Amino acid sequence: MNTTARQFPDQFRTRRLVLREPRESDARLLFEAYTRDPEVARFMAWRPHAALAETEAFIAECMQAWGSGVRWPYVLALREHVHQPIGMLEVRVLSHTINLGYVLAHRHWGQGLMPEAIGAISDAILAMPEFFRVQATCDIENGASARTLEKAGFLLEARLERHAVRPNISPEPRACLMYALCR
Repeated sequence: MNTTARQFPDQFRTRRLVLREPRESDARLLFEAYTRDPEVARFMAWRPHAALAETEAFIAECMQAWGSGVRWPYVLALREHVHQPIGMLEVRVLSHTINLGYVLAHRHWGQGLMPEAIGAISDAILAMPEFFRVQATCDIENGASARTLEKAGFLLEARLERHAVRPNISPEPRACLMYALCR
């Protein structure tokens, strides 16, 4: 195991959220909350899940990846409903940089929950001596995601052409915006 694995806590708490390690029981709840929702999946790198088994396989992969020294997929839940996931925020280690990926159930959009989660985890990461940068990308047409990163204090650094495939929009790589927060 990479020594970095011990540096990320099993849980983060914000004013309204808990970010925690994934569990098998999350699969059904995530399937109901968003993994099958085409609107949520529109700008994602995955297609909406047609069956619960797809979400179960995804959660099994997340549980296996946890603490690998490479990535930590955190489940997001409201503090008053810690066993009911509403989204995910994944931390991926790239040397001195952390790359973030995130998704939130549609019914929780527009409440400032994701900027709160991204801000809290970014502050914790940048307090670690080995990390100097937290970054995330979003599709050029995903204005809501761009605003989320800006609300979390990230700055727009670049437009990356032909950067990521969004299979729900096009089979070809699309332009993305690169946002970052550095210390």
